[in-house]
Order: sequence, then structure tokens, then C-alpha cells
Amino acid sequence: MDYVSALLPPVVMAVFFIGVIVTMVKSQGGANKAKEDAAVDAALARAESARQASKNDAQG
Repeated sequence: MDYVSALLPPVVMAVFFIGVIVTMVKSQGGANKAKEDAAVDAALARAESARQASKNDAQG
């Protein structure tokens, strides 16, 4: 029975890891991809405009 207690934690971690990988692969693309890409693009645009505004304030 020692081998069962020795093998159980790695098996549980392997199953969990496989589940995480499968979830990540399934969530790539699909119907939400355009919405996620738009959200990232909007966040980058806000950051860029804030950087430009602070640069203009420093110059002016």
C-alpha cells in the first residue's frame, strides 16, 4: 500500500495539470476571441493616450 500513497499525489497533480491545459486550449479562439481582442486593444489605446497626455503635460 506504500506505492499507492507514493503515486497518488503525482497522479492527482497530473490530472489537474491536464485539466488546466485542456481548459486553456478550449478557451482559445471561438466566439469570445473578438470580444477579448477588442478589450485588450481598448486597454492598450487607453494606456497609450494616457502616456501621450502625460508626455504633453511635461512638455507644455
